[in-house]
Amino acid sequence: MATNTGTATVDPASLLPALQRTRSLTLALAAPLSDADASVQSMPDASPAKWHMAHTTWFFEAFVLANVPGYRIFDQRYAFLFNSYYEAVGPRHARDRRGMLTRPTLADVLAWRAHVDDALTAALPTLDPAALALVELGINHEQQHQELLLTDILDLFAANPLEPTYVAAVPINPPARARNWESHAGGIMRIGHAGSGFAFDCEGPAHDVLLRPFQLASTLVTNAEWQAFIDDGGYADPRLWLSDGWAWVQRNGITAPLRWQAGADGWTSMTLAGRQPLAPHAPVTHISHYEADAFATWAEARLPTEAEWEVAAQNHDAAAGNQLDGAAAVQPTGASTGLFGDCWQWTASAFLPHPGFRPAPGAVGEYNGKFMSGQMVLKGASCATPCGSSRASVRNFFAAHQRWQFTGLRLARDA
Repeated sequence: MATNTGTATVDPASLLPALQRTRSLTLALAAPLSDADASVQSMPDASPAKWHMAHTTWFFEAFVLANVPGYRIFDQRYAFLFNSYYEAVGPRHARDRRGMLTRPTLADVLAWRAHVDDALTAALPTLDPAALALVELGINHEQQHQELLLTDILDLFAANPLEPTYVAAVPINPPARARNWESHAGGIMRIGHAGSGFAFDCEGPAHDVLLRPFQLASTLVTNAEWQAFIDDGGYADPRLWLSDGWAWVQRNGITAPLRWQAGADGWTSMTLAGRQPLAPHAPVTHISHYEADAFATWAEARLPTEAEWEVAAQNHDAAAGNQLDGAAAVQPTGASTGLFGDCWQWTASAFLPHPGFRPAPGAVGEYNGKFMSGQMVLKGASCATPCGSSRASVRNFFAAHQRWQFTGLRLARDA
């Protein structure tokens, strides 16, 4: 989806197990699905599970294997069906009609994946450094799609009146956690990816920022806090909302986070384990940037800037917290004690280029740069983010109204 900014040579010996783990996890995530489950598209922002599995396979075939002597393209027609945004590669099927692709079948896509996996394994020892960097990029690209695969399955199952279960799980009910405020002195600070190791192009270059003293909350905002916001009329008070956010609330009749339902026994929420009672002390999720900003105003706080969050996260373990480590009905649990895991966290920062950013040449440089308009940055990682893919410099981004991802918030305030 973007280029690898790492400078170190990629080691093919370490790349193979990472490739195999990633490709196997995608199959495990899709295993509970029928062909019908994997083919349907719930809305234009989401994609069918089958499409995610095919697109990540197309990426390896188009950008790596197509340049390997003797490789046989599995089906020339698939490039049109499973290209996403790469204008330089050629025309593509319309995004909002991906759910019309009943063919190829799920079995066909799985056969294609096996064909590509065998070819990648055989070719890996012979690839030059540029091709190996593309394999590493493809692994990280597929990890992004693993998260999208889970959130899109959840959106699909939530749209079904039967509210089916993806994978059974015991309802969570974590204890309350005290909120502390971590103080940061501010000053001239360095953010952005620097040095060796993988990063997407939009994470760099590293650069200096000037920050005023600030404080960041030690915990994410919880469901119980959000219920208090609702009970206090938060969705009915225009003084709390950005103008675009208030128009969005009014136009769409928004009264609670996505998939919340009020019943005689209290609030429930649709999860990958089916509809579950709302755990009061679990982090709130599936909220838009508009909602996050309104809540922060109501709480007499604010959203952190991207730079504030990243500076605060530099002393936290990016691999810690509740993140994806296997096929399961993932959901925020409140178990994360650092800044990573459970929910992506909205910031007050627009997704814009870092100073000195230049898109990489060629098709793989297209993805991030051309979307630096109308998007807001989220930081951290969610319960659906594959373990090992998180970094302080990672910049997730979505439009302010979108909330089908595991999106939450962490409050900030001036020191």
